[in-house]
Amino acid sequence: MYTDDDLNAAVEHQVLDTAQVNAFRHFVAQSRQTSLADEESFRLLSGFNDVFVVIAGALLLVSLGGLGGIVHPMLGASAVAIAAWLLAEFFVKRRRMALPGIGLLLTFVGAVFAVPVTYQHHPQELHFIIAGVLALGAAWLHWRRFRVPITVAAGCAAGIGATMGVIASVYPMASSLLLQLLFAFGVLTFGLAMYWDMSDPERQTRRSDVAFWLHLLAAPMLVHPVFSGLGIIDGITGLSTSLIVIGLYLFLVLISMAVDRRAIMVSALVYVVYALSNLMETSALANYSFAITGVIVGGSLLLLSAYWHNSRAWVLRWLPGNMTERLPVSQA
Repeated sequence: MYTDDDLNAAVEHQVLDTAQVNAFRHFVAQSRQTSLADEESFRLLSGFNDVFVVIAGALLLVSLGGLGGIVHPMLGASAVAIAAWLLAEFFVKRRRMALPGIGLLLTFVGAVFAVPVTYQHHPQELHFIIAGVLALGAAWLHWRRFRVPITVAAGCAAGIGATMGVIASVYPMASSLLLQLLFAFGVLTFGLAMYWDMSDPERQTRRSDVAFWLHLLAAPMLVHPVFSGLGIIDGITGLSTSLIVIGLYLFLVLISMAVDRRAIMVSALVYVVYALSNLMETSALANYSFAITGVIVGGSLLLLSAYWHNSRAWVLRWLPGNMTERLPVSQA
């Protein structure tokens, strides 16, 4: 298995020339009847050996954490963090294995986060703030060394958590504004994702993978506060609320098509299914509300996927030219 990064490296080391690589990419796009950019590819598995290494590594790390925890929980977390880094030196830096890279990064950052939290049996708010800052620093060091695409998103999550902790600690009244803060950080994360995305509109480098994980992080932070504010989480439903949810979802679909990322649509899917089901329950089809909703939503999304290019082309016509130039080109 290989990725666009491998093809670019082959060109850089003169194993292949640029024309051959571009011709190959064009051939794959034609055979699949879609552009590579629209595939939203990200490297997850290079082979079953990735799964084997993840299982074996998980057994080792959990055991190390348990043994260290016998002495003190903080020692167990420290042992896991050190072991995860050392394993990454071989399986990520040398072998460039995708799934182990993701697993070891999340384990390393999570273990570093756990070190100050496990210092006392009853951690205080300050411990969680310190943990978030240390996790952010750990993600930055890991990125500098291994360049695993998900690292940027993990660092952002740690930084957002630490920042929200500081705000809640300094301004106790801000606890009532956590959803608004979460939405604001979601907007910032989406902007960062678009920065990485626009730097690689052809989606042929690692920068596109970084953007993918950032979009995946930003989507729930944007979607959850909005739908939670409408009362969907608390079970507040009705005709007007359901129609607003459906309208918002259609707006999110347009954004997803414009930037050629489906993460926002997927994050809001649970809310729109719930709203439609409740809307159906007020009609004569109440007994079949969920099934009918599944058919409508599932069929609509499959239809959208089949005609994604044409739909994107229609959406892009309404955007300014200077914006569409930095977005993936429509293949309609």
